[in-house]
Amino acid sequence: MTEKQEIFTLLGGRVKIKRGRYNPTSDAVWLAALPEKHPLTVLDIGIGTGGVALCLASRMPHIEITGIDVSQEMLDECATNFHLNNKTAELVNADIMTWQTDKTFDLVVTNPPYFKGTPAKHNAHHNVNLGQWTRRCVARVKPNGTFATIVDAGVVADVIAEVNRHCGDIKILPLFSTKNTAERVLISAVVGSHANTQMFQGINMNCEAVLRDGLTINDYLTMLSGL
Repeated sequence: MTEKQEIFTLLGGRVKIKRGRYNPTSDAVWLAALPEKHPLTVLDIGIGTGGVALCLASRMPHIEITGIDVSQEMLDECATNFHLNNKTAELVNADIMTWQTDKTFDLVVTNPPYFKGTPAKHNAHHNVNLGQWTRRCVARVKPNGTFATIVDAGVVADVIAEVNRHCGDIKILPLFSTKNTAERVLISAVVGSHANTQMFQGINMNCEAVLRDGLTINDYLTMLSGL
């Protein structure tokens, strides 16, 4: 049996990840492709080993990244991955559900722990209340800043209900694979906005224009509209 390579890549090689206790999936690439604005400051809640943040940094090299995670082991691997990509970040070992801070950010992203059942070996959050998690995330966004997330389609109602309390300009984009129903849903929203909600056409989860070529979702949808 061939051994897996110690280093694997995302975005067609633009992001390097050292294989470890948790390896980012395509969810990280999709979430990083969602924000339309170029923020100055970014908070990645549940940063894990850094997949989302590093994909964002590859597209926006001048952003200041803060990452929070309950697992110090994950943060140690995250620091290794940032060093591997010649990027820097402030990494905070804390629980977003109890983190005491007054800091707010232009963009807050999270790939939340929608897992249920026995916690995984990598010591990530499990069995959290997604409504409360979302509320804590949105609270860290500056006025007119953006919150962005990707969730399993089965729990999307919990997130949208909470986002709708504090945000406008909510954008919802389903991701499909081989099923007739969405598997993941991307959501972005602007804190303090009163703009209407928009639901976009679904995209195939294996879309290489986003996953490999690095197009943002906005650029990809614009390209489709011009065909």
